[in-house]
Amino acid sequence: MARVTVEDCIDKVDNRFELVLLAAHRARMISSGSPLTVDRDNDKNPVVALREIADEMVSPEDLKEDLIHSLQKYVEVDEPEPEAVPMVPSSQSGGTQINAVDDSSVEFDRMSEEDLLRGLEGLVPPERSDDI
Repeated sequence: MARVTVEDCIDKVDNRFELVLLAAHRARMISSGSPLTVDRDNDKNPVVALREIADEMVSPEDLKEDLIHSLQKYVEVDEPEPEAVPMVPSSQSGGTQINAVDDSSVEFDRMSEEDLLRGLEGLVPPERSDDI
Protein backbone atom coordinates (compact mmCIF):
# COMPACT_ATOMS: atom_id res chain seq x y z
CA MET A 1 0.00 0.00 0.00
CA ALA A 2 2.87 2.41 0.67
CA ARG A 3 4.04 2.32 -2.95
CA VAL A 4 0.64 3.36 -4.26
CA THR A 5 0.53 6.04 -1.58
CA VAL A 6 3.89 7.42 -2.72
CA GLU A 7 2.64 7.50 -6.30
CA ASP A 8 -0.48 9.32 -5.12
CA CYS A 9 1.65 11.88 -3.25
CA ILE A 10 3.87 12.80 -6.20
CA ASP A 11 1.24 15.11 -7.66
CA LYS A 12 0.97 16.91 -4.26
CA VAL A 13 4.73 17.20 -3.64
CA ASP A 14 6.83 17.25 -6.82
CA ASN A 15 10.19 16.39 -5.30
CA ARG A 16 10.46 12.84 -3.88
CA PHE A 17 13.18 13.87 -1.45
CA GLU A 18 10.95 16.64 -0.09
CA LEU A 19 8.09 14.14 0.13
CA VAL A 20 10.25 11.83 2.26
CA LEU A 21 11.22 14.73 4.54
CA LEU A 22 7.63 15.90 4.95
CA ALA A 23 6.22 12.40 5.51
CA ALA A 24 8.94 11.61 8.05
CA HIS A 25 8.24 14.85 9.89
CA ARG A 26 4.50 14.11 9.92
CA ALA A 27 5.19 10.55 11.14
CA ARG A 28 7.24 11.98 14.02
CA MET A 29 4.38 14.36 14.80
CA ILE A 30 1.96 11.41 14.90
CA SER A 31 4.36 9.50 17.18
CA SER A 32 4.46 12.44 19.57
CA GLY A 33 0.66 12.51 19.85
CA SER A 34 -0.60 14.68 17.01
CA PRO A 35 -4.18 13.72 16.08
CA LEU A 36 -4.73 11.63 12.95
CA THR A 37 -6.77 13.01 10.07
CA VAL A 38 -7.35 9.62 8.35
CA ASP A 39 -8.18 6.16 9.73
CA ARG A 40 -5.13 4.19 10.84
CA ASP A 41 -6.29 0.84 9.30
CA ASN A 42 -3.49 -1.01 11.12
CA ASP A 43 -0.84 1.04 9.22
CA LYS A 44 2.35 2.38 10.72
CA ASN A 45 2.97 6.08 11.18
CA PRO A 46 4.95 6.69 7.94
CA VAL A 47 2.18 5.10 5.84
CA VAL A 48 -0.47 7.10 7.69
CA ALA A 49 1.54 10.28 7.05
CA LEU A 50 1.77 9.48 3.33
CA ARG A 51 -1.96 8.76 3.18
CA GLU A 52 -2.68 12.11 4.87
CA ILE A 53 -0.54 13.90 2.28
CA ALA A 54 -2.14 11.97 -0.60
CA ASP A 55 -5.68 12.70 0.62
CA GLU A 56 -4.75 16.36 1.14
CA MET A 57 -5.75 16.18 4.78
CA VAL A 58 -2.56 18.04 5.72
CA SER A 59 -1.05 20.79 3.61
CA PRO A 60 2.50 20.15 2.32
CA GLU A 61 3.27 23.87 2.73
CA ASP A 62 2.21 23.78 6.39
CA LEU A 63 4.30 20.65 6.96
CA LYS A 64 7.27 22.31 5.28
CA GLU A 65 6.98 25.42 7.46
CA ASP A 66 6.63 23.28 10.58
CA LEU A 67 9.65 21.19 9.57
CA ILE A 68 11.76 24.29 8.99
CA HIS A 69 10.64 25.73 12.32
CA SER A 70 11.52 22.49 14.12
CA LEU A 71 15.04 22.50 12.64
CA GLN A 72 15.84 26.11 13.53
CA LYS A 73 18.14 26.55 16.48
CA TYR A 74 17.67 30.32 16.77
CA VAL A 75 14.35 31.91 15.95
CA GLU A 76 14.57 35.63 15.35
CA VAL A 77 11.58 37.47 16.68
CA ASP A 78 10.59 40.58 14.79
CA GLU A 79 10.06 43.24 17.39
CA PRO A 80 8.32 46.46 16.46
CA GLU A 81 10.47 49.52 16.06
CA PRO A 82 10.34 51.84 19.04
CA GLU A 83 8.07 54.75 18.33
CA ALA A 84 9.35 58.27 18.74
CA VAL A 85 7.99 59.71 21.96
CA PRO A 86 7.12 63.39 21.73
CA MET A 87 9.13 65.55 24.08
CA VAL A 88 7.22 67.02 26.97
CA PRO A 89 7.93 70.72 27.24
CA SER A 90 9.73 71.49 30.46
CA SER A 91 8.56 74.27 32.70
CA GLN A 92 10.39 76.79 34.84
CA SER A 93 10.08 76.78 38.61
CA GLY A 94 7.37 79.44 38.45
CA GLY A 95 5.15 77.13 36.43
CA THR A 96 5.46 79.08 33.18
CA GLN A 97 6.28 77.13 30.08
CA ILE A 98 9.51 77.66 28.10
CA ASN A 99 9.02 78.47 24.43
CA ALA A 100 8.64 75.10 22.73
CA VAL A 101 10.03 74.52 19.24
CA ASP A 102 7.35 73.81 16.67
CA ASP A 103 8.17 70.44 15.01
CA SER A 104 6.64 71.53 11.72
CA SER A 105 9.32 74.22 11.29
CA VAL A 106 12.22 71.75 11.66
CA GLU A 107 13.90 70.99 8.34
CA PHE A 108 16.46 68.34 7.58
CA ASP A 109 19.43 68.87 5.32
CA ARG A 110 19.16 66.78 2.19
CA MET A 111 22.16 66.02 0.03
CA SER A 112 21.92 65.22 -3.64
CA GLU A 113 23.75 62.27 -5.12
CA GLU A 114 26.13 64.58 -7.00
CA ASP A 115 27.02 66.43 -3.79
CA LEU A 116 27.67 63.13 -2.05
CA LEU A 117 29.93 61.90 -4.88
CA ARG A 118 31.86 65.20 -4.89
CA GLY A 119 32.34 64.91 -1.14
CA LEU A 120 33.57 61.32 -1.43
CA GLU A 121 36.04 62.24 -4.16
CA GLY A 122 37.54 64.90 -1.89
CA LEU A 123 38.27 62.41 0.89
CA VAL A 124 41.88 61.41 1.41
CA PRO A 125 42.55 57.78 2.36
CA PRO A 126 44.32 57.26 5.70
CA GLU A 127 48.06 56.75 5.68
CA ARG A 128 49.17 53.15 5.57
CA SER A 129 51.14 51.92 8.57
CA ASP A 130 53.66 49.06 8.53
CA ASP A 131 52.56 47.79 11.98
CA ILE A 132 50.13 45.30 10.49
